Amino acid sequence: MSPLSSDELRAIREELSAGTTPTVWFTSSAVGVQEGRSGKVIALGEPAEGDFIQVRPAGSKDVLSFSTAEITQVKPPRKKSTPEPAKPAAKTQASKPSQDTAPKPAEKPASKPAEQPGKPRTHTAAKPADTAAARRKPRQTKQQIGGAVVTLTADQDGQWSVEVASTKRKLVKPTQVPANAVAQAAKLLHDDVAAAVEPLIEAAREQHRARVEELRAELEAAQAALEELDE
Repeated sequence: MSPLSSDELRAIREELSAGTTPTVWFTSSAVGVQEGRSGKVIALGEPAEGDFIQVRPAGSKDVLSFSTAEITQVKPPRKKSTPEPAKPAAKTQASKPSQDTAPKPAEKPASKPAEQPGKPRTHTAAKPADTAAARRKPRQTKQQIGGAVVTLTADQDGQWSVEVASTKRKLVKPTQVPANAVAQAAKLLHDDVAAAVEPLIEAAREQHRARVEELRAELEAAQAALEELDE
């Protein structure tokens, strides 16, 4: 079985962010778990930790830590059952035993030596095998947020707001942010994002320019009326 590739690991992260638990199978490198057994990925830690993939094996309540070499997303083929050998046909007539093959009288079993009185028997208890499965202890998974969605919204007045939500709850309620901060963030993210946001920013600029001209005209009219009153 081939271990997890970087693309498969990236796909597993996306499925966990969507709230699903991807199915994987254990390779021959897996310690303490039978090869070909399936399991569910519960969470992903940091690759620097080594065994950073948290998996619950099928039929178990424990969550164990594995590396990319110990699990795969390639489902193993089913093992073909070996047919039982044909039994020989029973003889129709029992052959008579000859004199040479006649059963011999049973020999008396050799007598066992009598146990010495007062000497107790010793029994050696079998020690449990020190297997890798016994050495592996379940690892407590860290509580992680399964991804988040950041939403930027522009209203008709050119005001921007940001909202952050996970798959389970809202992390940040809609909060107003300056338009220039949105423009700077869009440039840092990607050129396509900046190109998509720029028309909205420009429309907001035009709207504010028109409002400034309108207020300037009102101010000039009010100033003229005041001067007439002062004459």
